[in-house]
Amino acid sequence: MPLGLIALAIGAFGIGLTEFVIMGLLPEVAGDFAVSEATAGWLISGYALSVVVGALGLTAATTRLPRKPVLLGLVVLFILGNAVTAIAPGYEVAMIGRVIAALCHGAFFGIGSVVAADLVAPEKKGRAIAIMFTGLTAANVFGVPFGTFLGQQFGWRATFWVISAIGVVAFLGIALLVRVPRRGGAQVGLRAELRAFRSGQVWLSLLVTILAYGGMFGAFTYIAYTLTGVSGFDAAAVPWLLVLFGLGLVIGNAVGGRLADRSIDRTLLGFIVALTVILVLFGVFAWSQPATIAILVLMGAFGFGTVPGLQSRIMRYAGGAPTLASGANIGAFNVGNALGAWAGGVGISAGLGYVSPIWIGAGITASALVVMAIAMVAARRPVPAATGSLRTVTA
Repeated sequence: MPLGLIALAIGAFGIGLTEFVIMGLLPEVAGDFAVSEATAGWLISGYALSVVVGALGLTAATTRLPRKPVLLGLVVLFILGNAVTAIAPGYEVAMIGRVIAALCHGAFFGIGSVVAADLVAPEKKGRAIAIMFTGLTAANVFGVPFGTFLGQQFGWRATFWVISAIGVVAFLGIALLVRVPRRGGAQVGLRAELRAFRSGQVWLSLLVTILAYGGMFGAFTYIAYTLTGVSGFDAAAVPWLLVLFGLGLVIGNAVGGRLADRSIDRTLLGFIVALTVILVLFGVFAWSQPATIAILVLMGAFGFGTVPGLQSRIMRYAGGAPTLASGANIGAFNVGNALGAWAGGVGISAGLGYVSPIWIGAGITASALVVMAIAMVAARRPVPAATGSLRTVTA
């Protein structure tokens, strides 16, 4: 595999760390700025909303530009946003820093997916995308615990300075190691990118992303409450249990990428079926600690195992203009996160207990399964390509 994929993975690692490490540092941030933890929590929500804006807005604005310079510019934006957060004299400036950093998130993963796929042969595109997303999974497994520890020992600002430094390393790596082939250098215009959304398969792919990811995060958002309030784990064990979930992400990402290279649709269908079953089993056996430990690994594996396939699928059906559709799919992941978190919260607020988000997540994932089956049936017929010609896609 090209070394440029490692550079893209480093960028993904830094971005993933930016998104998730704040969760472990909220008490320190809230205390420093003298705000409530609920108010500090908007540093997470504001980031997620800005990801969706950046995924569509920045990607659309840069469609005519060469992809490598755009990626470098996005990394500069990432470094700037984290540096602003690190030096913020107050809560409002910290929020501005978070928004700046978040704007690059969706566009980086969207454009980076296209670049990663262009670096390898067609039969290795799924694996190439998976390698880039390995940075995101590594951020969850290793980066977040280390970043939280660093912030607790040396102040939360130290963590964001380290993240800024990771951005510098990613910038240098992309500048030196990413070699975008000529076929990936010239960009089509925004109008051509928008024509990709005429494809019904593009919209079906976006819906599958929202529902499949939303189902997993419906269960995962409130997992700490489930682990302590239902499974009976001590609160001190929660970080280590989440590491197991993160290991599942790494395994699923790698396996999902390889299987997607063989058959995108069959891989997605199989993983979504498995994820639905795992969530149902979690709802039934959440009281059992051994079962919960095994289920956490499998939930991470089957949940994140869909990511390379989901990203590859929308790029395939977008035809010769995949950049904006790829960015939109990154936004769809975040919409799914928000949907799952909201739906799970509704269950808890209704007094249904801490297992209710798991059952709600299973229901959302089951709906993703239905949409995926419909998409597979439709894909067996000749469909209009984004350029207006007819083609038949082999699932």
